[in-house]
Amino acid sequence: MKGRPLLVFTVCWLCGSGIACALSGWSLIVGMIGTFICLPLLLRMIDIRGWSILLLIGALLGGAMHWEWNDARNRSGLPEITHTPAEELDGLAATFEGKLMSDVRIDGDRADFEMQITSVPPLTDTVSESASKDRSRLTLQERLMVQVRLMEEEEQQVAAGWKRGDSVKLTGSLALPGEARNFGGFDYRIYLRTLHIHWLFKVKGASSVTTISPVGWEKLNILRWNDIIRHKLGAAVDQIFPEPHGGYMKGLIIGMASDIDPDTYGQFSQLGLTHILAISGTHVAVYVASLLLLLSWLRLTRETSLTIVLLLIPAYVLLSGGSPSVIRAGIMSMIGLYMARRGLARDGLQMISAAALLMMWWNPYFLLSVSFQLSFLVTAGLMIYMPLIHQLFRSWPKSLAAAASVTVTAQLISFPVTILYFNQFSLLSFVANFLLVSLISAIVLPLGTVALILSFLWVPLAKPLAWIAIMLNKLTFVSVEWMNSLPGFVLIWATPSLLWIAAYYAVLYVLLRILHRGRGDRPSIQGIEEDTAPLVRQSVGGVPQGALGWSARSAISSHDRKTGAHEAGQGSMTMLSAAIAWPEYTSAFAARGAGFYAGERMGVLHKWMCALLALSLVAGLWWAYQTPQPAGTGVVQFLDIGQGDSTLITTPGGKHILVDGGGTVQFGKPEQSWKTRRDPYEVGAKVVVPLLKKRGIHRLDAVIVTHADQDHAGGLQAVLEQIPVERFMFNGTTSGTANFEKLLDTVIEKKIPLYAIEQGMSYVPDGETRLHFIYPDLGKAVDTGERLPVSEHQNHDSVVFLLEMAGASLLFTGDMDAAAEQDLLYMIQDGSLAASFGPYDADDAALADDSVQKIFTLHSGDNQKDNNMPVSIDVLKVAHHGSKTSSTEAWLQYWNAKTAVISAGVNNTYGHPNPGVPERLEAAETDIYRTDQMGEVQMKIKDGKIDVRYKLIRDDLHSN
Repeated sequence: MKGRPLLVFTVCWLCGSGIACALSGWSLIVGMIGTFICLPLLLRMIDIRGWSILLLIGALLGGAMHWEWNDARNRSGLPEITHTPAEELDGLAATFEGKLMSDVRIDGDRADFEMQITSVPPLTDTVSESASKDRSRLTLQERLMVQVRLMEEEEQQVAAGWKRGDSVKLTGSLALPGEARNFGGFDYRIYLRTLHIHWLFKVKGASSVTTISPVGWEKLNILRWNDIIRHKLGAAVDQIFPEPHGGYMKGLIIGMASDIDPDTYGQFSQLGLTHILAISGTHVAVYVASLLLLLSWLRLTRETSLTIVLLLIPAYVLLSGGSPSVIRAGIMSMIGLYMARRGLARDGLQMISAAALLMMWWNPYFLLSVSFQLSFLVTAGLMIYMPLIHQLFRSWPKSLAAAASVTVTAQLISFPVTILYFNQFSLLSFVANFLLVSLISAIVLPLGTVALILSFLWVPLAKPLAWIAIMLNKLTFVSVEWMNSLPGFVLIWATPSLLWIAAYYAVLYVLLRILHRGRGDRPSIQGIEEDTAPLVRQSVGGVPQGALGWSARSAISSHDRKTGAHEAGQGSMTMLSAAIAWPEYTSAFAARGAGFYAGERMGVLHKWMCALLALSLVAGLWWAYQTPQPAGTGVVQFLDIGQGDSTLITTPGGKHILVDGGGTVQFGKPEQSWKTRRDPYEVGAKVVVPLLKKRGIHRLDAVIVTHADQDHAGGLQAVLEQIPVERFMFNGTTSGTANFEKLLDTVIEKKIPLYAIEQGMSYVPDGETRLHFIYPDLGKAVDTGERLPVSEHQNHDSVVFLLEMAGASLLFTGDMDAAAEQDLLYMIQDGSLAASFGPYDADDAALADDSVQKIFTLHSGDNQKDNNMPVSIDVLKVAHHGSKTSSTEAWLQYWNAKTAVISAGVNNTYGHPNPGVPERLEAAETDIYRTDQMGEVQMKIKDGKIDVRYKLIRDDLHSN
């Protein structure tokens, strides 16, 4: 199969697994049939015939069947064994015995670990004899994710004593993992399922956990000792590096990314530098190079050195945490070392294919891992694309050209996956990676590693090296912070389709290939060859030519294998390690470039083809960058952010308005600071901002905070910090809390126009949308140059507005109470506020996208209707999450809404919504949608028609 049978076989296997992952049932059968129909065309393109076709069909079917077989077995056995439905097990108290199967992660007042059950006690009062027999036959496949709520600070030390391999008995309650409650949101249940975990087990207090250390041969648990060593290494790093450098260096050296300061990690993430903090091929290459260099100093023979390093690689993979990226790098390095030891030809693409096939066979869920996808895509991309990109830098100095080729290739290859999962990309990522990756990987990483080793000998000996690393870290942090502070470079992208990603890679490759062919190339250059090309075994000095790549040949040509002589010197040994452990970079660091000849001039046809492909690539990027929205349709998205409110309004003209941002209410006391977690859950940063980015919201034309309570305004801090905002509207008062004051300070610092809402103001974002603000009536506009008045009645002073969009009307009420409802009804019925605003006119269209203005009068003259008569609106956003303190019968009767939306947290402690509110709505024959039961509720509005869908239960489409 064109010299790379394993590559083609692996690609077909991955395609089969991917199809089985994406489809199920009849759709899977149809998908496989469609694939087989298209397969002959693909095989003809790559010129594969004969028995090879059957092998590839077998790989495609094998990947699909292997996935289906594993996925069918990945289910919880508790409902079947206990003869209890999963819905009844959810929340059930129980006591389990088992074995601790992971390292214990302690963060503030919570300790998490995985547990494998060894016995299942009766979970209900009535248990049949068959159920008892089933429990006795329980296999060791049922795992639980245990979450222990620590009650006292001393319990942190108790939890730190729990180790992998301990026998454990604990009492708590079962819970189903949370599922995605918003469209496109993170699904914790699916994530845990890829780890073969189907249940959470929540425990209150360390006293509910009893552990017994293993005895005898069970003490020799290699993973247990690996955890102990990692903790000792982490403690040694903390001893010589102060924070935030300690957590940063632990991530860099040991792969303990959870200890990295969240702010530092966020800064690196925005610039696309998080790969530095994850153990990957770079770390393995440095590790292998250092070992081979050390062994060469000890004057060991080449064969002995390669064997020793090959055997030590698994230890490093374990010690660094065993992420998919380091497993991939470890497998490839071991294959390269073995082939070097045997003198066999080495092909980078064949090696990476073997690594992918082995990992997928061991665990097909690796396919869903972001680390797995990025690691393999970038590595394969460096092998395939970098020789083509390298010619673009042929006029640069050799070392700079090599670094630029690696950086540009890695960024171009990782770009689609980055926007797929993180929905943002910084244009400064190219510069940041070019300037900082070499500094960190070539200087800071070795310095930190040596300092860590010396700290075990004598701490003062390690301090000077640690100080140098700290200074370089400070330089890195300042550079990263400065680059992130530059406006306009971070682009937000909506989640692209897999078809678009495939088209991106194809167009990019064809474009680079045509550029290469148009410039011409020489078939061979002495001493240079593509690392990914199939290699021919021709003996040079007793070793097949090309078996180890350019650097290995230069090292071996003067190396006596029998006597272990070292005429090649230490530099040759270093190049040997680079060729083995870092095959994807070899071609860029060749002495004479990538081996392409640019002597011929590009023909006219090639120029036109390149121009067309370049234009197609740019057009595709522009199309993917646009915010997806049906033409002429308004969308109102009531987000499920737990207990609180957050609504995203997208107008038919493409304007985006965010009403409230939710917020996490903190109940902890200052003296309980030990409970504070390193990266606490915050609704704005964890839910609202990611959802805005996934939906391609590049900027918000307006942010409206109905009032200053934390569950409405708290999440807006993260929004303002990460999403550009055109204008900010609020009720003109402050609650006096530190969080809201910080929010207003951020608005002023970012020079966002600030508007204090008055009764009678309107905002017209486009010709089909108007927001009429009808409450509060605080008597005067607020001058932002003066101190804001403090209101202790934020609910009463909530901003209330009527949204008229695309022929439909929606009333937003914040947390207004019954008194506010009564006041507003009185003003309407008394005639001091018009309840009917009349049709659009030309003046309204001219006001589109202007600032908030007082554009309608309190008395509309001839257009005013009888204010004693009720109106009818399409949608009512129920006030205060359905609290009993609002939504009075008179209020509901007046507005006579066809549909009502209640935003409340599932199982919230306030009891929202109060049972009386849904009863009154049902009595008024109003359709009710609740985020606590249905998750996110979306309404698409066009020509007065409203189509509703919601995330949970089912995706039925309702029309009003």
